[in-house]
Amino acid sequence: MSAAFEPRIVGFMCNWCTYAAADTAGISRMEQPPNVDVIRVMCTGRVDPVFILKAFALGADGVLVSGCHPGQCHYQKGNLNARRRVMALKPFLEAVGIGQDRLRLEWIAASEAPKVAEVVAEFTETIKRLGPSPFGRRGNEH
Repeated sequence: MSAAFEPRIVGFMCNWCTYAAADTAGISRMEQPPNVDVIRVMCTGRVDPVFILKAFALGADGVLVSGCHPGQCHYQKGNLNARRRVMALKPFLEAVGIGQDRLRLEWIAASEAPKVAEVVAEFTETIKRLGPSPFGRRGNEH
């Protein structure tokens, strides 16, 4: 693993909670690594496992799915559906050699901007320790 390795992480963030917190963290200039490419979704319940697999296929070294805390979903049970899908996908990621630690699910409320910065920093460090995705980038740098 090269010392220059900088992970490429895709973050699917709920519009109502995590994305709002990430926006506040950015406006407040909270320090965090720039490794997460944010995809705003209306609800984590709309994150199809195919989207996660596509992110890995296109060169992501890690994927973060983050939304409202259970019981606080604007769409009632969307985040619970996301949890079920992510947990079901982890054994598959392990079986195909990507590894389950490259997929992380977090609950972050709109009022928890510091937690966004903390989670991004922690997950970036986790992915740095794991090294580049076994799928590689295959010319998908941009």
